[in-house]
Amino acid sequence: MSKGIELNTDRLLLRPIRLVDVDAILTYSSDEKWAQYHDKLPDLHFIEEFVAHHVTAPWKDDPRFSIVLDSRVIGGIGITIEPKYANGELAYSLAREHWGKGFVVEAAREVVRWGFAELDLAKIWTRADALNTQSTRVMEKLGMTLEGVLRAQTVVRGERRDEVRYGLLRDEWSE
Repeated sequence: MSKGIELNTDRLLLRPIRLVDVDAILTYSSDEKWAQYHDKLPDLHFIEEFVAHHVTAPWKDDPRFSIVLDSRVIGGIGITIEPKYANGELAYSLAREHWGKGFVVEAAREVVRWGFAELDLAKIWTRADALNTQSTRVMEKLGMTLEGVLRAQTVVRGERRDEVRYGLLRDEWSE
């Protein structure tokens, strides 16, 4: 698999994350409302390391896309692949100004399709803070099934939080 795969949806371009995406990612992830399910607001150093890691990570193990709308990076999406089990963890984020417009579901449907059809994954799963109902709605719209609640799994700003995990098997997937 090459390092240059791009995917397209009706409204979006999903292209490999690039170093030049740092500013856009820092801008949307510096929003307090966006970061409410994270331990703290990310700083420039954290975002630079995050982007550099995903730019240099082997594409076959950790394909990471920037979500582009009208030539502007508005979010990110990717799958961390566990080759031994042919499964992948889906992760996504989106600038708050674009919430509620179906962009994450649109991008995720394409990445899930690609994961099953092109990467031959048997399962795609994801997780979220149990309080993050926007994210769980995305998972449900993808046809994912709630597989469990990990009680007090994470700590966000000093508070223990539950984490939900959702999964989708290839034979359950329908476009």
